[in-house]
Amino acid sequence: MTIIQLLHSYWAYFTLLILAFASLNALAGYFGNKEFKLSKDLRISLFALIFSHIQLLLGLILYLVSPNALAKIQSSGIGELSSFERLLALEHPLINIIAVTLITIGWSKHKKQQTSKGKFGKIALFYTIGLVLILSRIPWSIWFD
Repeated sequence: MTIIQLLHSYWAYFTLLILAFASLNALAGYFGNKEFKLSKDLRISLFALIFSHIQLLLGLILYLVSPNALAKIQSSGIGELSSFERLLALEHPLINIIAVTLITIGWSKHKKQQTSKGKFGKIALFYTIGLVLILSRIPWSIWFD
């Protein structure tokens, strides 16, 4: 296992934890009509954004230097891949790029909101959708190996 693969695998735990925490914090703030605090709520959301971007960067580096992913698609085509190979070579990277894009959009949109409810709402919506997408494309069969 390469260093990049190890980093990508273990960093995923931190990313999922902070992203879930940021989503739950935003949902609690939205439904609890809480005040959006820069010292707490902004930092939680910002750390989730930063961690998800680092995870994406590690994943993209891994994808580009891995001989398996691109070579498998080029040699046999997408139609010939097993469902697990398709997950690793196509679905996992594509869906996670979309998820991190949504998280980034949520971060950007929250800054334009004037009210605490609006800030929490944008973060809750986009971060939670991003989290669900990420969870849907994790290769669970090798997650705990």
